[in-house]
Amino acid sequence: MVSCVYVESSIKNHQRTLRILARFKNTPVVEIEHHGEVFNPSAQNFRLQKSNPALILAHKNNRHALPTPDGYGLGGKHNYYFSHMLNCLYDCRYCFLQGMYKSAHQVIFVNYEDFNEDITQICAQHNSEPAWFFSGYDCDSLAYEPVTQFADYFVPEFSKIDNAWLELRTKSTQVRQLLKHEPCNRIVTAFSFTEQHSHDKLEHGVPSIEKRIDAMKLLVDAGWPIGLRFDPIVYHDNYQASFSHLLETIFATIDANQLHSVSLGAFRLPKNNFRQINKLYPDEPLFAQNLALNDGIVGYPLTLENEMMRYCEQQLLQHIPAHCYHPCEWHE
Repeated sequence: MVSCVYVESSIKNHQRTLRILARFKNTPVVEIEHHGEVFNPSAQNFRLQKSNPALILAHKNNRHALPTPDGYGLGGKHNYYFSHMLNCLYDCRYCFLQGMYKSAHQVIFVNYEDFNEDITQICAQHNSEPAWFFSGYDCDSLAYEPVTQFADYFVPEFSKIDNAWLELRTKSTQVRQLLKHEPCNRIVTAFSFTEQHSHDKLEHGVPSIEKRIDAMKLLVDAGWPIGLRFDPIVYHDNYQASFSHLLETIFATIDANQLHSVSLGAFRLPKNNFRQINKLYPDEPLFAQNLALNDGIVGYPLTLENEMMRYCEQQLLQHIPAHCYHPCEWHE
């Protein structure tokens, strides 16, 4: 449910704005000058907003595609991220977005054409060298697809640029728009998973593991490249058996030889994000675990993190070809 739709006056007549508003005919609409008026004020109740967020339709003025943080990517030389949305439909307690913004309202930037222009220029600068673009950094790439039609717009655009690669990262099952298009081997839909215990405890509102596997199978059968992102790995007494069961469940349906890439990472948060999320959810058992601060990152003590990563990596490599494995940074 959307409590209200705020619309920047500069894009109130944009064709994408009008199409989105047509989906919310019975929802109050408020015109504003800039999305920061609603999104940026400090005195906001994030948890209350998260349960009933507003939708903000806005124009992103610049910096449409940015270099990724160090270590983010799949081994490519040129890595960028871009965000057509701010905030996520889902409520995963471990996610850095919980502490990223002052507001839990959802922002959609409707000027996709400007994003595409910057992406095209970046690719031209790299000549024929692959340029990777990651769209699931500030939001879930596909969860709001029926409203945003993000993939429906960008899939044909990326398909036209020979050295442009796109990762759509998602926990959703919203693959219908993708299935309308011809598959492109440079567009990878990467599904994020935690094992069942962590899913039940921490991933509020996220589709079930089984439904996400079904969505993956639809894409695989249609010829689309897919990825798996096992991140974060969360410690609990039975995490080993639970993670092994997750792998067995996935690979009972998905042929590992059809995977583009697989990554694996333990629970971790930047120090400032952790402090903010801990304030929001002081009773969350995850944050009461034995955690440590290492190089500005809050996570498990290195001995435990190494133990977890070694076990999960060993189990994973029993199912997948080694060449498609891309571990997140961890300490050996």
